[in-house]
Amino acid sequence: MVDLSRPSGPRIIAVANQKGGVGKTTTAINLAAGLAEAGCRVLVVDLDPQGNASTGLGVEDRDWTTYDLLLDDAPLEAVIQETEIDGLLVIPATVDLSSADIELISNEKRSYLLHDALRQTPIDKFNLDFVLIDCPPSLNLLTVNAMVAAHSVLVPLQSEFFALEGLSQLMLTIREVRQTANPELRIEGIVLTMYDNRNNLSRQVEKDARDNLGEMVFKTKIPRNVRVSEAPSFALPVLQYDSGSLGAMAYRHLAREIIQKNKNVAA
Repeated sequence: MVDLSRPSGPRIIAVANQKGGVGKTTTAINLAAGLAEAGCRVLVVDLDPQGNASTGLGVEDRDWTTYDLLLDDAPLEAVIQETEIDGLLVIPATVDLSSADIELISNEKRSYLLHDALRQTPIDKFNLDFVLIDCPPSLNLLTVNAMVAAHSVLVPLQSEFFALEGLSQLMLTIREVRQTANPELRIEGIVLTMYDNRNNLSRQVEKDARDNLGEMVFKTKIPRNVRVSEAPSFALPVLQYDSGSLGAMAYRHLAREIIQKNKNVAA
């Protein structure tokens, strides 16, 4: 287990962007695999009703899911399951979660359910370093739950036109959560995804992002890589599907950046 000097529990990171198709789930599962490969113990919480993170990690048993954790008070021991990857665990999701927004409205603690669930005492026995929450592609109650539960938000940013404009609403939501429910919430960083170095537009998006957001943008860029796209159909992260591919190497670098950043934060 990597020593992050965090006796209070694992670092909880919400992977969020209200736009679909930006590489959010791909980043969640491959970053998790990269962290596990580096010696961390990682839990992926699939909070997207599409359940793509669960599929991408090869989860077949979905008798117990994030729906049960949030809405039926299921214990962590029941919903957390091992994956084929050493050190990588998952709480899967199914389409049942799509009704959660409506069911949560009448609950007084509707924004705090995931926060409370991930702080159950039994979580200590899993010896986790990181929890990555794969959020749905919308700014709904599930995403708010993730941000209230998290220490920070990791934002995948697609290297395409209008990419930065889509960040404004997400940043507003983060600010509102800070003001109302989680004053310690911060931006873990912005990671550029689907990057093509041969493409002028990708380079311009990177320049704009670094000019406007500075050190919030990770050095690592995730390339547009066919192996990354193929891996989910084999129910594997790209690090297991093709360990030597450009996509796998990029996610390893991102994992190292995040480990180093959190060591610095803990210092």
